[in-house]
Amino acid sequence: MIDFSTIEYLKNGNQKQIKAFEVLSQNNILTNLTEFDPILVGTIPINIDIETSDLDIVCYWKNKTDFTAKLKSFFKEQNDFSIRETLIDNKESVIANFNIDDFEIEVFGQNIPAKNQNGYKHMVIEHEILKSRDEEFRLEIIKLKQNGYKTEPAFAHLLGLKGDPYTALLEYKI
Repeated sequence: MIDFSTIEYLKNGNQKQIKAFEVLSQNNILTNLTEFDPILVGTIPINIDIETSDLDIVCYWKNKTDFTAKLKSFFKEQNDFSIRETLIDNKESVIANFNIDDFEIEVFGQNIPAKNQNGYKHMVIEHEILKSRDEEFRLEIIKLKQNGYKTEPAFAHLLGLKGDPYTALLEYKI
């Protein structure tokens, strides 16, 4: 299994993954966030991204005010910077968005260890499913995404999962 806790694996990936590694490294994105245990998640790490896919980074904060202040100090000068607080699954969440080079970057933080957040868990499950299937399955996921499906609903559709696709995927056994 890929060690997703670091972005080293991106160096040996496809062109977009290599570019993502360069952008994240050259701009010290993860280095700036080190105290929040950042992990790159989403579609780019597992090679099911589409043209509009962003770089999603999950973080673990213990103090929301401190996390928000640091996001502002690190990234407020970046293009299209925005930050907001919201409730997701009844959990306080902070989301910052900005653009660097050709990437939209989203930093998502909760008071939950990064590896216990749904974004990370979904990616690991999706990666395992992709490893257990053929290339045609991966291309079908990409096609569904290009046609407007979000990632988890695309997997649920192809796997025939019922109910809420986000919950169903978390419960899926390979």
